[in-house]
Amino acid sequence: MPQSTPTSPLARPVSAEAQALVRQLAAEGHLSADAAEQRVRQIASELAATGTYRQSMQELLLGSRIAWRNNPQCVGKFYWRGLETRDCREAGAGDGDESALFEALVDHLRLAWNGGKVRLLLSVFAPSRPDRPGPRVWNGQLIRYAGYRQHDGSVLGDPETADLTEAIQRLGWRGQGTEYDVLPLVIQWPGREPRVFDLPADAVPEVRISHPEYPWFERLGLRWHAFPTISNQILELGGLSYTLAPFSAWYTCTEIGARNLSDTNRYNKLPQVAHGMGLDTGRDRTLWRDRALLELTAAVLHSYDQAGVSIIDHHFATKQFVRHEEREHKSGRSCPADWSAIVPATSGSTTPVWQRRYEPTRTRPNFSPHPAPWPCGGAGR
Repeated sequence: MPQSTPTSPLARPVSAEAQALVRQLAAEGHLSADAAEQRVRQIASELAATGTYRQSMQELLLGSRIAWRNNPQCVGKFYWRGLETRDCREAGAGDGDESALFEALVDHLRLAWNGGKVRLLLSVFAPSRPDRPGPRVWNGQLIRYAGYRQHDGSVLGDPETADLTEAIQRLGWRGQGTEYDVLPLVIQWPGREPRVFDLPADAVPEVRISHPEYPWFERLGLRWHAFPTISNQILELGGLSYTLAPFSAWYTCTEIGARNLSDTNRYNKLPQVAHGMGLDTGRDRTLWRDRALLELTAAVLHSYDQAGVSIIDHHFATKQFVRHEEREHKSGRSCPADWSAIVPATSGSTTPVWQRRYEPTRTRPNFSPHPAPWPCGGAGR
């Protein structure tokens, strides 16, 4: 891994965090007090002997759910109890086999896809050890489209991935040069050269975007991958750092319609949609962006529904978040949230979170961002 994991201001001794996790599980009713104290002693003994310890499947599963519950960036935490966790700690760990990691990541995508009924799924790979960081992928999400910088400064595809695309090209990969080329995965064990793996087509389900009222909409050729799988977050759990822990869920329609396909620094498709609608784009006062944004988001919701792919709308998502907040308060817990992350990108003031205020506090267990792993070179712009 070119960069080491940065020290977090939350960092505490491993033993303290391990004890805190076990006692939290006991406080939430998952362990008896006696079982918790016995487990604390076991962990202390293992730490003294090896400098680290192996978490039980119960600690991994329940701790991962708590980490999601604690994360302030997600509006979908109402479902935190439904998160499934796959134990992939042995995948390629013995000899640093990138192929074994790739196979497990592809299995993750296929399981999360679930024929369109997207599952809340986390796969946890080998954690960092005192003598060796854990593995990781370079990709921010397991499925993302390439962004090809052009000579005139524009980007064909997704500008968000332009740096990553150039870094992968320096490893020898060449795409087809379309707007929606799926990037390969770059997998790296620390101390080894990164390896590039192309995803099989059946692990990359996509949805083509059409509109229920505008037949011309389909001719725009818009599409998006069926679900997100975040892969650039470190799972900080019980004093251990899992550097590869991809997390799949379903989309909220505004993530695609009001951000990925419409932001000016992303696919910037609102002018094309507005042109198809016959709107006057010469003046902001016509509100052409607002009207095009609404129809693009409606098209995303319609298309996913037509394809039988799980997706939720922003009104439903924010109502569920408020229910989650109320449920947490009844349980005697706070509800960490970043207001700017949970308020939807469109119609924010029509949702119940608009007038609420939240504290984006970060407590462990949690997910923390990785630094970009690729050497900057000419792509660090």
